[in-house]
Amino acid sequence: MKLSQWIGAIVSVIVGLQDRQNRDERGLSQSTENAILVAGAVVVAMALVGAVIAYVNARLPR
Repeated sequence: MKLSQWIGAIVSVIVGLQDRQNRDERGLSQSTENAILVAGAVVVAMALVGAVIAYVNARLPR
């Protein structure tokens, strides 16, 4: 490897490391967003099932 290639490799590593440190990513990861959406869907489904059960129980003769 030539000296210019070594210098280029060192500079690219330094720039790459600085870029990682300066990142300010906001928001949640994709898996976290999916987990929140699934939890929300489960809550909605449970509410619907509860409403149907309450309606059916209210309409049953005693």
